[in-house]
Amino acid sequence: MATQTKTSAPPIKLQAQDALPPESGLLKRAGRRFLKHRMAVIGGFILLAIFIFVIGGTFFFTEREANFNDTSIRLLSPSSAYPLGTDTLGRNLLPRLVYGGQISLIIGVLSVIMSIAIGTTVGLVAGYYGGILDAILMRFVEAMLSIPTLLLLLVMARYFSGKIPEITILGRSLSGSVVVIIVIIGLTGWTGLSRIVRSNVLSLRESEFVSAARALGASNFRIIMVHILPNTVAPVIVSTTLGVAGAILSEAYISFLGLGVQPPTATWGNMLQDARQYIDNAPWLWIFPGLMIVLTVMSINFVGDGLRDALDPRSDNRA
Repeated sequence: MATQTKTSAPPIKLQAQDALPPESGLLKRAGRRFLKHRMAVIGGFILLAIFIFVIGGTFFFTEREANFNDTSIRLLSPSSAYPLGTDTLGRNLLPRLVYGGQISLIIGVLSVIMSIAIGTTVGLVAGYYGGILDAILMRFVEAMLSIPTLLLLLVMARYFSGKIPEITILGRSLSGSVVVIIVIIGLTGWTGLSRIVRSNVLSLRESEFVSAARALGASNFRIIMVHILPNTVAPVIVSTTLGVAGAILSEAYISFLGLGVQPPTATWGNMLQDARQYIDNAPWLWIFPGLMIVLTVMSINFVGDGLRDALDPRSDNRA
């Protein structure tokens, strides 16, 4: 009698990652969707040109030239010697626009990094753990949202002005007033993102791949950092781009009112503040920094809209 050999299938090892949706070609599809967004592509080119201007300008001008004043040439209109004219103290506007742009962009980027860190952390914690912790954090967010942002910025700028020493970041010396603006914009700009991240986490925490990770004994920290956080990257990226535009505008508001970055450090915002008494007599004082703010904010918003559509798979169906 022949004996039958029974063969058993090899054990299948369950991995939490097996439940994740396939991601092959994700970046390619997102790239194609972004390139289809014409205004986003145009905004990207404008933004690249602005970066080249403010970074490449340092090879032609020094910061000392940007702050050097000569009252004998004050309020000169644009000419071959001074392509953008001079200001009320006889300072060349071209190097001031270059170095002022650097400070404005530094404020925008660093303050948004702070906002993203705070908002993402609060949203992750509130959405994942829920319960009383979620209630406390969301009530705090709602309290922050109930305060007019501009008023809060002005009060904090007034209070902290002159209390922070000069620091050096990326080889660039930043005055205390610059640091103050970075901190206060960073501390007030995270609330919207925290709510977006929380709403995403609330749906993700009950998904199959998170349940699989729990079944495998993954810690809460690992589940949050490895499985949930990567799936909230899309709204974080969009909020980052739009947040930079908002931070640049916020700095311009505060500096225009005289409570932001203090002279001699130039920003596009305080250049507008210097020009407010010469709107009719010396229009070049406000046209050029105002144009840079408009172009930068507009191009960042275009890029943000393009990224939002590129990272949203439903945009394929709309197309």
